[in-house]
Amino acid sequence: MRDLPAAARRFLTTAWVCAGVVFLLSLTAWSGERLLQSAFYLLLAVCAPAFQAGPLPAAGRMSALSIFMLAAIAGQDLPQTLIVTAAGLLAHRLWKPLHRPGPPRPGFHLSRWTCSAACAWLACQSFAAFTGSTALGLLVGALVNFFILALSAAGFNALRGRGSFCALTCERFRSSGPHYLFGAAMAVVMHLVTQQLGWQSSVLVLPALYLVHISHLFYRRRLDEEKKHVAEMAALHLRTIEALALAIEAKDETTHDHLRRVQVYVVEIARELGVSDLEVQALTTAALLHDIGKLAVPEYILSKPGRLTSEEFEKMKVHPVVGAEILECVNFPSPVVPIVRAHHEKWDGSGYPDGLRGEQIPIGARILAAVDCLDALASERPYRRALPVEEAMEIVRSEAGRSFDPAVVRVLERRYRDLEEHAARCPVPLARLSTRVSVPRGCAPAAGLETGRASGERPRDFIDSIAAARQEFQMLHEVTRDLGSSLSIQETMSLLAARLKNMIPHDTLAIYVLKDRKLVPQYVHGAEFQFFSSLEIPVGHGLSGWASENRMPVVNGNPSVEAGYLSDPTKTSRLKSGISVPLEGISGVIGALTLYHQESEAFTRDHLRILRAIGSKAGLTIENALQFVQAQKSAVTDALTGLPNTRALFLHLDQELARSKRTATSLAVLVLDLDGFKQINDRFGHLLGNRVLQRTAEVLRGSCREYDYVARMGGDEFVMVLPGLTGEALQARSSQLRESVSAVGSRISGEQLLSLSIGEAVFPRDGSDAEQLLAVADKRMYRVKQSRAERFRRLPEFELIPSGLAAIQ
Repeated sequence: MRDLPAAARRFLTTAWVCAGVVFLLSLTAWSGERLLQSAFYLLLAVCAPAFQAGPLPAAGRMSALSIFMLAAIAGQDLPQTLIVTAAGLLAHRLWKPLHRPGPPRPGFHLSRWTCSAACAWLACQSFAAFTGSTALGLLVGALVNFFILALSAAGFNALRGRGSFCALTCERFRSSGPHYLFGAAMAVVMHLVTQQLGWQSSVLVLPALYLVHISHLFYRRRLDEEKKHVAEMAALHLRTIEALALAIEAKDETTHDHLRRVQVYVVEIARELGVSDLEVQALTTAALLHDIGKLAVPEYILSKPGRLTSEEFEKMKVHPVVGAEILECVNFPSPVVPIVRAHHEKWDGSGYPDGLRGEQIPIGARILAAVDCLDALASERPYRRALPVEEAMEIVRSEAGRSFDPAVVRVLERRYRDLEEHAARCPVPLARLSTRVSVPRGCAPAAGLETGRASGERPRDFIDSIAAARQEFQMLHEVTRDLGSSLSIQETMSLLAARLKNMIPHDTLAIYVLKDRKLVPQYVHGAEFQFFSSLEIPVGHGLSGWASENRMPVVNGNPSVEAGYLSDPTKTSRLKSGISVPLEGISGVIGALTLYHQESEAFTRDHLRILRAIGSKAGLTIENALQFVQAQKSAVTDALTGLPNTRALFLHLDQELARSKRTATSLAVLVLDLDGFKQINDRFGHLLGNRVLQRTAEVLRGSCREYDYVARMGGDEFVMVLPGLTGEALQARSSQLRESVSAVGSRISGEQLLSLSIGEAVFPRDGSDAEQLLAVADKRMYRVKQSRAERFRRLPEFELIPSGLAAIQ
């Protein structure tokens, strides 16, 4: 009784007190009448277990004892009725010892049956006296008896934490109500028979009860067989999925014992935390199957000997969802699926896949997450060595309140040493798969080995050049590893060409990149270099164009079709065969990798297999290299005007100064600022202002000599670097620039609003480094701007009015 909650103990004590009071009060009404009839009913109650297929009836379920008790209610006084009920319960206890309920349940059964029998007797006698019908009174008493038994059992189990009172009551009514009504009807029939033929005729009901008993036995036997079949099917499903889990773990032998250890840990911790039996059953299964979703994760990610990239981690994060979807098909009787789905959720809500927080996470998933982390840290992994279990526990402890439930971590911290020893003694390890066994028997499959070769294939001597499949794999591994080691487009392509030369014999290699629906050669190596370097192949035409458009390889195609897109169609190629595969990146096809050979039918299916394996990696690598080149270009180029930006300007200016110092020549630097540009922006908008900047940049670029340089400093300021330009030539260039920029403003805005202020500095007269020259030129530019503004303010008022407005006035 000490293991019961306080409320349940109070409820039990109250039931005992009530039963005792009822029994004592009933003794005060004892009478010695109808003793022989009382003895007969007592004998029937004692024999009642013989007609009960199961052990002591659960709350509210009709039994032979209930029928005899109801019959006693109709024809006996209250003391005799209670004695018949108590004797029947004692007989159940003695006749059915196999399912003995432990204390305090025997006392509880006696107390509630005593109270229910007393209330049923009072209801029956009161209703019979009111209506004059003992049969109707017996039905009312039967209903009262059923309600008291069902409600008391539901209330007691609810106080013990077995479920809600309403749910337990509804379950009692649903499962027991029909049976009890049938038994009550039999009790009424028994009462009517005794009224007509005397109480001795009650013995006639025994054959009917025996027939019911036999049919019930057959029903229970069939039900047990069905339950056994269901259990066997559930076990079969579980073993099937366990085999899948074992297959997943076989990919990585370092985690082979991981599942069994985790299973031992979680069960023990769940029991200490007081988790329900159903949840423990679910957790036992989930501990074994929680990583089954790794079927959807590529093997190279699972066994990667280093940290995952963000893209690889995104793929890894699908495994709880996939695992839950797999297990949903099994229809486990316990909540396994929510645990598997949530076993990577975190206490602070930062986990995946649903971002659950705190107690929103199922308790089983919280236990599994902490245990899984501890065991993973203490186990060997491809990406790190195993940590000592004490150090691993310290890491888990530091994550309490963030990643893990603090209550789970406290239990784990207290018990992890005992649990580690218990897991080591676990006698049922998972079976190991024979992944490395050698099978000497078996010479050929039933259909025979392949002896022929496809069109164009060389004899098997070619395989000797690769040495073996293991060597081929090693070479492919080295190629893919080296391709990812550089972001230089030329270095990547030259490395690819060198590797392919040793793997696939060819005379020319061409790597085409897709630009404006045309394949432009980005790298060409081998015979007829000039010929293929000048090609521009429209997508869909030629070998490479067809491969890139259809995303399919071409083997032993005619290279001469590529030459049809040269400016001179009379040129032809001496190459006789070609093999081309599309290069695909993240954004789609980015080009084609094509090899050419001087012999016809030179390429085989083995060549295609190797080239496709390399091409899948090469496409991503080349795409990354091209994006890197574009990023480098964007870093030194102004996006609006296409001119070099400030960073590129300083790099170029430093180079020009170094050259001027070596050759003892002059170097002019012009700082240019657009006057009136703000007025154009304010009046006509920023889009037209951007057009002004773009046209100004084109004018400045067009005025440059081959070795001059122009850059945009930012806003409406530009800088020109003019080697060897001084004196009158410099003044003439400045005047030309002012006129050209002013004309740009007039053409775009329709008014004379734009002008140019120019400041100049010359090396070595005005400075020896870039900062000094730019500072001097900038000061002179501002002097020019201020002097022009001063002259503008001194103009008469009528001259400040634009010509159009003056005409109106």
